[in-house]
Order: sequence, then C-alpha cells, then structure tokens
Amino acid sequence: MPRSPWTLAALLVGAAVVVQALLVPLFAAPAAHLAPRDLPVAVAGPPPAVAELTARLAAARPGGFAVTTLPDAAAADRALRDREVYAAFLVGPDGVALHTAPAASPTVAALLTEAAGQLSAGRPVPVTPVVPADPDDPRGAGFAAGFLPLALTGMLAGALLTLLVAGRRARLAGLIGYAVLAGAAGTAVLHGWLGLLDGDPWRESAAIGLFSLAATGTVAGLGALLGRAGLGLGALLVFLVGNPLSAVAAAPELLPQPWGAVGQFLPVGAGGTLLRSAAFFDGAGAGRPLAVLTGYALVGLALVLVGRRAGGGVQPEPVAARPTAAQVTV
Repeated sequence: MPRSPWTLAALLVGAAVVVQALLVPLFAAPAAHLAPRDLPVAVAGPPPAVAELTARLAAARPGGFAVTTLPDAAAADRALRDREVYAAFLVGPDGVALHTAPAASPTVAALLTEAAGQLSAGRPVPVTPVVPADPDDPRGAGFAAGFLPLALTGMLAGALLTLLVAGRRARLAGLIGYAVLAGAAGTAVLHGWLGLLDGDPWRESAAIGLFSLAATGTVAGLGALLGRAGLGLGALLVFLVGNPLSAVAAAPELLPQPWGAVGQFLPVGAGGTLLRSAAFFDGAGAGRPLAVLTGYALVGLALVLVGRRAGGGVQPEPVAARPTAAQVTV
C-alpha cells in the first residue's frame, strides 16, 4: 500500500535529522580535540641533556610524544627530511633550539614552537624550518582546501560512471582516463596556477592520479557490485567518513585515537599524506599511503569486473511494453 505524502515527508525529515546528528560530531569532534598523541619528535644532543629534556616532555604532556633520541643536529635534520619526525629539539650549550618540518604539518610546527617556549622557561627559542611549507601557503590552509575538491570530484566521477556507463570496458577506461586527467589537471592548478605545491610535478601528478583512481575505483567498484547501496557505501568511505578523519589540515597524531590512525587507511587520509610526501619530501614517507591507495584502486577495478560479470551495478528499470492493438481489442 503506497504511503501518503505526509508520511513520506515525515520519514525523509526524520532520516535527514538522524544523518545530521551523526555527521556533526563526526566532522566537529576531531577538529575540536586536536592535541599531540604519540607525536613523533626527536631530541638530539649530549645524552644527559637529552634524557632530561625527554623526561620534561613526558611530564609536560603524558602520552603526547613518541621521542626518538639522536646524537646531533645533522641526524635530526635527516630524520626531518625522511619524514620520520615532525620536529627535533636540539640541546646545546646555549639551551634548546627547535628544528621543524612545517611542510609535514604547519599546525604541528606551530604547536611545537609553543611547547619549546614553555620548556625553555620563557626564553626565546631559535626555530629553523628544515622542510618549510610552500611560501605561498605557509599555514597549509590552501593545501587542505585544495585537496577536498579532489575527493569530492573523485566520488562523483565514480558514481556517474556506474550510473551512466553500462559497458565493463568503457567503465574501466573511464576510471583510468579520469585518474590520468585528474592527476594532470590537479597538478596544473595546485602547483602551476596556485603555487601550493613545491615538488616535482610528475611525482605530484602521479600521487593525485593514484588517489583519484582509488577514490573513483572504490565508489564504482562498490556500485557495480551492490548497486545504489554500494554507491552510498563508497561515498561514506571516500568522503563522509574519510574526509573528517583524514587530518589533511592537521596531522593524524593530533586526532583522537584510534580515529587518526583509521583515517590513514581510508583514501582521503592516505591521499593527503602521499601528496605531501611527493610535493615536499621527495617521496620520503610515501610507502604506506602508496600501498593503501594501490590496494583501493586494484580492489575497486576488480569489483567493477566482478560486478559486471555477476550482473551487478545500477541497471535501468525495465520499461513496460506498450499493448498492441490486438491486445487492446477484446
């Protein structure tokens, strides 16, 4: 029995309010509770001074820092360039100095600069950005804002390819073609036009292209296998859940755990980390996000093939045949 318009309207409004109640804390809670949680940092210098400063860091923020001890400033700078730590506290005769990598996270660099001032009892702490952020985007806001459309358009492209393209080969060609073009266009805009990236354009284009293939492949693959429910699940993974947990604007170690770690195993979080590595660190630290995105891309392409063979995907509703004149005539 069909529902009345009043009942349908009430159900739709109720569902929208429930979704809103779930999405607001999902987006707001991680941003409202940013704090270091096992944040990788280094402490370099003479062993007694290093031990003292490490103890002071642990006392100032229990559980906040994962400290690596290093012998000198050269080793600390290598760790920063290899993306092993976010910053290094250097202990010397003149007190504490701080070496940072704002390209990894300007938010973390600012937070640790403040922490260094507190540890030095208010004395000025010299800060050296070993891996600086792009001069046109010193706070990283442009990078984070520019990455969001890449996720959104990837989700939409995967859904449209599933809804509008019936052929298996055509879908696969569309997914791969979109990834190649999205990588080229994204680099042209973010690097060439806006100047928000500062690395090798080919490496950046490959990073954006792989992320785009992972995002579109996930949505299209789930859509091919499960139909419209799969498209919803893909949008959930790629955008609705993946975006707030991605830490593209901060760092995964600043989010409440385990959500910061979970976000790095979703396409947006892995994509943002991979693009930072490609743009500012010559590919250092790219191993895990590269593996995560490759996995999403391969599984998504496989699901497109399996879903097509199994008759999955979103198929148009059959059109009722018109009655013939003989059928109309009794």
